[in-house]
Parts: sequence; structure tokens; C-alpha cells
Amino acid sequence: MEKLLDLISVEVTKAFVTAGYDEKYGKVTLSNRPDLCEFQCNGAMTAAKDYKKAPFMIADAVAEVLTGNEMFSSVESVKPGFLNLKLSEKYLSEYLNAMQAADRLGVEQPGHGETVIVDYGGANVAKPLHVGHLRSAIIGESIRRMGQFMGYRTIGDVHLGDWGLQMGLIIEELRERQPDLVYFDESYSGAYPEEAPFTIGELEEIYPAASKKSKEDEAFSERAHQATLKLQQGYAPYRAIWEHIMRASKADLKKNYDNLDVHFDLWKGESDADPYIPGLIQNLMDQGLAYESQGALVVDIAEETDSKELPPCIVRKSDGAALYATSDLGTILERERDFSPAEYVYVADKRQQLHFTQVFRVAKKAGFVKPETKMINVGFGTMNGKDGKPFKTRDGGVMRLETLIADINEAVFARIMANREIGEEEAREIAKVVGLAALKYGDLSNQASKDYIFDIDRFISFEGNTGPYILYTIVRIKSILKKYAEAGKPAEGRKILPAGGAEEKDLMLETAKFNSVAETAFSETAPHRICAYIYDLANALNRFYHATKIMAEEDEQVQAGYIRLLELTKEILETEIALLGFSAPDRM
Repeated sequence: MEKLLDLISVEVTKAFVTAGYDEKYGKVTLSNRPDLCEFQCNGAMTAAKDYKKAPFMIADAVAEVLTGNEMFSSVESVKPGFLNLKLSEKYLSEYLNAMQAADRLGVEQPGHGETVIVDYGGANVAKPLHVGHLRSAIIGESIRRMGQFMGYRTIGDVHLGDWGLQMGLIIEELRERQPDLVYFDESYSGAYPEEAPFTIGELEEIYPAASKKSKEDEAFSERAHQATLKLQQGYAPYRAIWEHIMRASKADLKKNYDNLDVHFDLWKGESDADPYIPGLIQNLMDQGLAYESQGALVVDIAEETDSKELPPCIVRKSDGAALYATSDLGTILERERDFSPAEYVYVADKRQQLHFTQVFRVAKKAGFVKPETKMINVGFGTMNGKDGKPFKTRDGGVMRLETLIADINEAVFARIMANREIGEEEAREIAKVVGLAALKYGDLSNQASKDYIFDIDRFISFEGNTGPYILYTIVRIKSILKKYAEAGKPAEGRKILPAGGAEEKDLMLETAKFNSVAETAFSETAPHRICAYIYDLANALNRFYHATKIMAEEDEQVQAGYIRLLELTKEILETEIALLGFSAPDRM
């Protein structure tokens, strides 16, 4: 279904041509003065230079052509040469009825099944998820859902950190704690135990202890490096320990990601890229792209159009070790083999921007991906406390993600119990739903690249630009629809009627933006655009609600029209929050 702005632009373009001017001047935008009009066209201002005429003369001529057009209730030429437009209430209601009847509310699917890899999550195994993992997880999940809604085959990959020094550190710490384990008996030749020699809780304590020890004990640090090397070379006992670590960590990570309603299609890690690394390095050397520099192997990535000097990408260190860039290039080769995606989206801390610039350019330069393949890095800012510094626990430590979620749920529960007469069990369940909305909306409503202040009190408020406010609006609509159904009113034959008041028309204009917002949000990988839209839509709904006696309306046809508009608004809000990764309860 065509977007409303496009349809309006078509009519205005026709009018420019009829009046004797080029079609390129007919683009229409939303008005930046909604107190004066709903849409505007500034084409006459530009045309004036080309046709050497006063802009108001051109605008007058186009307005005259548009006068009487059934699409508009008002067309005004305003000096020095603006076209101010108001949409016909009848045309708008017909558009919304068509939208409501259309599949997926008229949103087209430009993806046509093309594959998009969304790389997000980025957790390290053997470590608990903490608040630093939040943004990647929920931004990536939203982008994956938006892409799916737009008709792409979106594949989410957690891309675990599972192949680095932390593995050697764990192995060596385990050796010191339990030296009698068969994994450390060089004469042992039997099968290795199926049960891990540690719990996930013990594992999460082992790593930080080993990390601390490596900073104080040079010999321990060297043994950990050697253990890492032996693991990566395929040493069977260490591979068996690694598999125990992976099973325990993945189970715990999945549980915590499930609590965030974040899901991955692939649970790949850096280890999966390892088999590709020797071949890709040889390929880079054979093409003459990789060369030695101070003992390391590097690839130049600078381009003439760069505004600043960019360093080469190191693909092999002087000691022969591969780096994150090498691992990411190996992962790209694996993804090309398995999926041949049309687009890659990497969601990671914006401080990694140089890394992704290097990786993308090497991949293109070496021909690992096709020239037309899109490669995007969605770089996000930090989540800060009220002091403006990265969010910490009260004692200054890094907060576990499950602790953060529990704190928000508890705060929402307390607010529900203070303001409502509701059973504790039901309040707990509602608090989980509302708490998740508060957390995700609080993050996603900010442009990803910007830092933001994490403020629980503000995020869980039922007023203002918050997740609970959006949910409360949906619950309000559900309550009205329930009352209407309980009154025994007919469910069939309802349609949206031309607006009878300003608040009703404002709500209708907001609902008509849905397909445009859905498309723009994914094309810009920008969940915050959805948040901004549903906040405006919720505000419009609540203004309409306060200005209109919906259930007291005596004209049943008018009342049915109100209900139909509420149903459309609810469907849009529920669709959009699903793309953000949360849902609404039936009551709050």
C-alpha cells in the first residue's frame, strides 16, 4: 500500500506539471507549522530560481490547479511561496479503512526474502551478562525483528567470545584447584567425563580469580597463554574442558537472554571462525594485499576520500597470533559460505568503529563479499548512571544484568501495589511485562549512538515518554473495547468515518504514518524512530480520549467509527512494541 505522503506528492506533482512547471518540484513533507497546516510543499521556492519568477506566482498557479481536488479540504498559497495543505477528512478516513483492511496494515515488504545477518549480543563465555551487554542485545533484537517485519530473512547471531585468553586462564586456574582431574594427567587415554568439573556459579568465580592472578603472577600468565595456544591447536584434554565451559555458559546465557526476550538464530563464536583463518591469511598474501610491518602482517585500508588517516588492519601479530579482526574476517567467510547475505549489521560499542571500518574494507578489498553487499556498524553509546559515569552498582562494581532486571521489576511491582487494588501474584506477572517495557523503551528511545542516563524512577513512570506510558495507553484502549463488546454492540460492519473534530483528525493523521515509519526505522537501523512515533501516537490517542465521550456517544454509527479507529490504533501500537521487543498486559 502506498504511503500517504507519496500519494499526496503525486497529486501535487501533477498540479505542478499542469501549471507548466517541472515535476521535480512536487515533493510534499509534513508541515513544520502544524498550527497552520498538515502538509507543505516548498517546491515553488526552488522553481522560482529556475523559472525566474516570484515564488508566490508559481505557488498561486499550483494552488489554483489543486483547488477542488477531493484529496484536500484546504489548499493555500502563502507568501513568499509556500503551499499549505490540509487533507480531506473523507479522503483520510478512506485511506485508514483501506489500511485496516490491507495485509499487515498496508506495510509493504521491500526485503523480498533477502538475507540480513544481524550480529549482536557479543557475550563472553564463562562470564555473567552485565549491564554492558544490555544495549547490544536489545538494539540488535529490535533490528532483527524490524528486518523480519519488512520481509527480510534476518538471521541473528550472538557471536560469542569463546576462543581467547580467558579459556587458558580458566584451564590453568582449574589445574591449580583440582590438579588430580584427568584432563591434567598426560598419561590418561580414556574418554573424558560428560559431567563438568564445575558449576556455572563456580565457573563465574574461577575466571575473575584467574584474571586477577595473571596480573600478579607472570609465570601463571605465561602458562595461561600456553594453555590457550594448546587449546587452539586442538589439544584433546583442553578441548574437553572447553566443551564443558561452552555447554554451561550457553545454558546460562540463553536463560538470561530469554529474560530479556532476546533470541538468536545462531550461537556461533570466535572458535567457529578459526578453521578459516589460515586460508584467509594466505589469500590476502597471494593477492598482494597483506604485507609485513614491524613483524606483523597488515592490510592497508586507507582510501583517498578519507577525512583522516586510518591505520592498516593487523591480521596477524608478530608472534603469529590472530586478532579480533582476523576472527571477524573468518566469520564473514563462514557466513558467505552458509548464507551469502545481502547485508551485514553489526551492533557494537561505538568505540569499535575503527575496527569495523578496517574489517569491512578488508572484506571488500579482498573480495570476501560482493561489492554491492551492505555492511553496517550500528555503534552505540554508553548507559550511564545519574552521575554521568558508566552505570555501576552502589559499591562501584559492574552490575549483573539479571540484578538490573530484578531491580526494575521490583520497583514496578511496588508502584503497582501502591496505586492499584490487585493481587500480589498478578501484580508480579504484570511487573515483569511492564518492567521489560520500561527497560527496553528507556534504552531504545534514545538514538543508539548517544550516551544516556539510566534512571529507574523515570523509566518506570506511567507518565511521559516511557514504556509504561505506552503500555498504559494500550491498556486504556483494551478497556474501552471490552466495555463496548460487553454492551452487546455489533462487531461487524464498522468503519472509520470522516473526523468530526480536531483531536480525532490528529489521531487519524498519526495512524496514517505507520507504514512510512516502519520502513524508515529499518532502513536507518533506528529503533528510536519507532519509539518517537508511538509516543506521538499515544499522545494523540489520549487527547482524543479526553476530548470525546466515546462510550456515551448516542449515534451508534459514529460510536462504531470511534471504536474502529481505536482498534486500528491498538493494532499499530501492539505491532510496533513487538518490533521493539516487548508486549502489553491486559490491565495495569
